[in-house]
Amino acid sequence: MKKRIAVLTGAGVSAESGISTFRDSNGLWENYNVEDVASIDGWYRNPSLMLDFYNQRRKQLEEVRPNTAHYDIAGLEKDYDVTVITQNVDNLHERAGSTRIIHLHGELTKVRPENCCNERDGFSEASVFDIGYQEIHMGDKAPNGAQLRPNIVWFGEAVPKIGQAITAVEKADIMLIVGTSLQVYPAAGLFRYAGIDTPIYIIDPKDVPLSDPRIVHIQDVATAGMKRFLEIISRR
Repeated sequence: MKKRIAVLTGAGVSAESGISTFRDSNGLWENYNVEDVASIDGWYRNPSLMLDFYNQRRKQLEEVRPNTAHYDIAGLEKDYDVTVITQNVDNLHERAGSTRIIHLHGELTKVRPENCCNERDGFSEASVFDIGYQEIHMGDKAPNGAQLRPNIVWFGEAVPKIGQAITAVEKADIMLIVGTSLQVYPAAGLFRYAGIDTPIYIIDPKDVPLSDPRIVHIQDVATAGMKRFLEIISRR
């Protein structure tokens, strides 16, 4: 039986493909205030702005390509049972060949009715529509007559797939964390569900202020760090 690896990824994996990190130190994302384009309150205030912002992100996504970190993560499936848990809303893991992916914060290429799939109503995959890289605008309606919105989990909303992610981490023999600052919860706390004897590898060019004997810090960017990780596990 193959050993299980749970891989948690964040914006740092896609940054080397040319996708801006979700939030930088001054609280902006592509020169927009994060609260205006990544919160449910922002949607209620100005849905047109939100739709335009994610139309731009979708157009950008169509133009970029997976990098070697994405391909190396996908390549782990040759020898391991791999679950990728990503905070990213892009589809670069899929395009690189990963086959089991949990999108904690939603998917940029998908939309859903604005009146479903929230904390009150529960999450339903049946209500989610794949639009690829198309644009959506005010007045574009779902079959139930509601306005379509991006299938993104914004600040102020529940994370419906966190339970699946916890289960994957609990079952893992190895945990790998790549390109995330571990500052956005609940994703930031997922590593704590790893078994007491489960090694946790963190690839991050910055210092990792965590005190946990299970953690091995590979201080590098995602692409170079993945090469080093593959060397390490080849010797296990």
